[in-house]
Amino acid sequence: MRFPALALLLLPAICPAEDLRWFKGNTHTHSLWSDGNDFPDMISAWYKERGYDFLAMSDHNTLNAGEKWVTEASVEKKKIALGLKVLDKYRAKFGADWVETRTNDQGETEVKLKTLEEYRRKLEEPGKFLLVQAEEVSAGFGKAPIHINAVNLAEVIQPKKDVETIRETLRQNLRLIAEEAARTGRPVIAHVNHPNFRWALTADDLAHVVEDRFFEIYNGHPMIYPDGEPSRVDSDHERIWDIANTIRIAELKQPPLYGVGTDDSHNYHGGSSTPGRGWVMVRAAKLEANTLIEAMQRGDFYASTGVTLEDVAYDKAARTLRLKIQGKPGVKYRTEFRGTLKNYDRAVVEVDAPAEDPQPKRLKHGADIGKVLASSDSLEPTYTLTGDELYVRAIIISDQVMENPAQPGYLQKAWTQPVGW
Repeated sequence: MRFPALALLLLPAICPAEDLRWFKGNTHTHSLWSDGNDFPDMISAWYKERGYDFLAMSDHNTLNAGEKWVTEASVEKKKIALGLKVLDKYRAKFGADWVETRTNDQGETEVKLKTLEEYRRKLEEPGKFLLVQAEEVSAGFGKAPIHINAVNLAEVIQPKKDVETIRETLRQNLRLIAEEAARTGRPVIAHVNHPNFRWALTADDLAHVVEDRFFEIYNGHPMIYPDGEPSRVDSDHERIWDIANTIRIAELKQPPLYGVGTDDSHNYHGGSSTPGRGWVMVRAAKLEANTLIEAMQRGDFYASTGVTLEDVAYDKAARTLRLKIQGKPGVKYRTEFRGTLKNYDRAVVEVDAPAEDPQPKRLKHGADIGKVLASSDSLEPTYTLTGDELYVRAIIISDQVMENPAQPGYLQKAWTQPVGW
């Protein structure tokens, strides 16, 4: 796909626009290597067959490496829907020669989990499908789960837990990931996962842990609650993103967070945590792990739950953000350009959190943060900054419900990254 020269302003001069394309990928996926309920090669094949260009298998505190066997009984116990046995599905997909089994000392059938290096040889295709090594670095502080996906790792990272405070635990694990990237010399992104999982993280946490550059604006697990909850002020993901970015840019003089869309899938035989809900579209010169990660580090990607963009371009000289939506017949789209103005109300009120939350207090910020600055029903919406904005980002909302929503009625959307800061 050819992109207009305007898009070049987001990219290195060495990448001509005609050499760039969008790659669809998921960076948050679980298999039998941790708490998923299917074999990693089966899961990878699912994504490949549905048009994804890349996938990161991100099991908890482990890589898909080394020798690991699981009993057939334990695999079947994880299955949610009735039907064919998981092992029978596995054999039907890849053949009996691929599936390795043995009988343990208790007389149980065990199945060997394929490593990433094994199943990538079967599934990867240059320029068509790529598997990226990843890990969900899963720590915590007290009752608060602190999970960070590290994508494009070379080695497993052992998390640090209960380090002084929630923020310090988050900070220390982000530093571990950064140290791993520096040591191995390969680009790695770390995205903080699901802030609303057990209501662990607030907007102020994400604002002040400046080691973080990415978070999940959308996560497809049903226990994430992207729309927040009324008894927890400023808890919906949109609000979290805008508060964190406003504090970072205006008060801390730091770059903003970028928003990632993911599945966080665990269930592949029925169940509620299923694949295909959220993803990223990364614009890059080739389908190669380092190239994709570097593009995301530049912010040249968007998150989606069903809306496709043909182009996203920010002209720094003209201070104009331009989008081109790939419209579908009969579907309506509304684009909201959101941001915070420099003279926003900085008043903050401390509010009690529900008793079961890991943090006793939440901060309520003023309504000036993350306002809708303009909206459009066009398939080619634009916004020109006046100079009064701290940043601007776009959310594109379809009138169509997601194909497989975690929450009933959740609409197909896309989110671009903040510009103008």
